[in-house]
Amino acid sequence: MDIEDMMKQLESLGTGQTKKTLMRHGAPEPLFGVRIGDLKKLVKHVKKNQELALRLYDTGNYDAMYLAGLSVDPKRLTKEQLRVWASKANCHTIAECTVAAVAAESAFALELANEWMASEEELIASCGWNTMTHYISVTPDEELDLDALRVLLRQVSDRIHEERNRVRYTMNGFVIGVGSFVKPLAGEAAAVAEKIGKVSVDVGDTACKVPVAADYIRKVEAAGKLGAKRKTCIC
Repeated sequence: MDIEDMMKQLESLGTGQTKKTLMRHGAPEPLFGVRIGDLKKLVKHVKKNQELALRLYDTGNYDAMYLAGLSVDPKRLTKEQLRVWASKANCHTIAECTVAAVAAESAFALELANEWMASEEELIASCGWNTMTHYISVTPDEELDLDALRVLLRQVSDRIHEERNRVRYTMNGFVIGVGSFVKPLAGEAAAVAEKIGKVSVDVGDTACKVPVAADYIRKVEAAGKLGAKRKTCIC
């Protein structure tokens, strides 16, 4: 299946209601409004074709970009290709979910996470924080630099409430991530979560809520899942 056929397939799967919902959550035009479940059914047609995945992302179409993230092989992406993906992300979902997850499973996860977190561009910075969170969710604790994560926890503790809107959201998610996925730092993350308390984020005209990090970490611990890693963060 080539790019033209895939775009026609995506268009046929789009619905007005899904498009309306996605746009309310920040997805911009162009988009068809394809449900994630339907996008996942198309992965088998793209997964073995890296060039097709890259071309899908380059369309700038929200549904195509999301499908590209589900289908691309992160290990085959260059650092520059990932930087281009981050620069082309046109909404927080693509930046924080698609690009961040793909970057986290690439060979350049840490380098790009740190580079992006320091960006003055809100979407790039939020992408960086989520890249780091995704990275620690799939990486064994013995391979993590715990001291570097402690530095980031202190940064969140000191700055989160003065940060930009989406950066506040992903910083909060980072604390949850450390507290949930990195067992040696669970206690330290929980202490930071208690200190920052409730984080205010403008989520627009949606029913989305910002999780309270301390409550979330306690629920993970109560469920006996503290330190459990994911097989993949791409979803």
